[in-house]
Amino acid sequence: MFAEALLFDASGRPLRQDHRTRSHDWDEVQDFCRRVYMPYTVRPLEPGSRPDAVMHSAAIGRIIATRFAYGVPVHLRDFDREAGNLIVLTTLRGRLGHMISPDDWATTAAGESFVTDCSRTDYRLDGDADHLQLNLTIPHAVMERTALDWFGVLPDERLWRTNAKFGGPGSAWLALLDYGVRAVAEARGRLDSGRAAARLEEMLCVEILAGWATATGIRLEPGLTAAAPHYVRRAEDYMQAHAAELPTITEVAAAVGVSVRTLSAGFRRFRDTSPSDFLRERRLQGIRDDLAAARPGETVATVAARWGWINFGVFARTYRARFGELPSQTLLRARRG
Repeated sequence: MFAEALLFDASGRPLRQDHRTRSHDWDEVQDFCRRVYMPYTVRPLEPGSRPDAVMHSAAIGRIIATRFAYGVPVHLRDFDREAGNLIVLTTLRGRLGHMISPDDWATTAAGESFVTDCSRTDYRLDGDADHLQLNLTIPHAVMERTALDWFGVLPDERLWRTNAKFGGPGSAWLALLDYGVRAVAEARGRLDSGRAAARLEEMLCVEILAGWATATGIRLEPGLTAAAPHYVRRAEDYMQAHAAELPTITEVAAAVGVSVRTLSAGFRRFRDTSPSDFLRERRLQGIRDDLAAARPGETVATVAARWGWINFGVFARTYRARFGELPSQTLLRARRG
């Protein structure tokens, strides 16, 4: 399994790459890493050593899959949060040490995976001289949308801020990852865009979320949206449609024909949140979407005011706590891109 991942197509021909696939130059290797992962700091553990890097990549929708190794022992740190990416690292050979917290590290060997959301939490990595990885770089926004589409709610920060080991030999995740890279090899030209890529991207993200949630102890179950009573689903639709108008929970309850107490109990039982928290999340997501698509001349203040925020100091702190960056950073990145 994975012996030739991202190396050859179904006919045995090398997969075309737009960059060099081997390098002994640190600058060249770091340029590749900045493009496929994000900026970060690398330090060779053997002073004066030169890399013997393996660098292969392929797109699966909005996911970048890479077959990568430095070829020397390394320590990585200072991953750039503003890039907005999470990484799933699957060890093909050798061993990697992953930071769960400053006082707790996990080791992955062949067939084991590790996930970290570098847009939300600190991450460090130690690789031995024999390490070889099959990595997935995924925008945080893609994972959020997958969670919302499949589970009906967005996971809270406990998930995004937890670095976790998951999968392993014989797991459904590893089988799906193997299928994914084989699909890239067999249909490279068809997976850069379109429904096939979107479907495979979604399958990978759902399985990552499931494994990550299990490792973190967070409950995610497909079908939670359908299982909730009609008044909960109607309240969600109402708050989604009227989020910018900042309705009170009394108004929401009246709109769906139940008491505030019944509505609150329904959200707690079937959504593991409160109506107020649900409404706040919709407003924050709406602002984030508007900032990402802001027209020339629009400012953070005008967008926030459109969604009912008056105290911009409180808004900026709330936004940063939720998304790991200031609203001005979201707007700046959107204008640069």
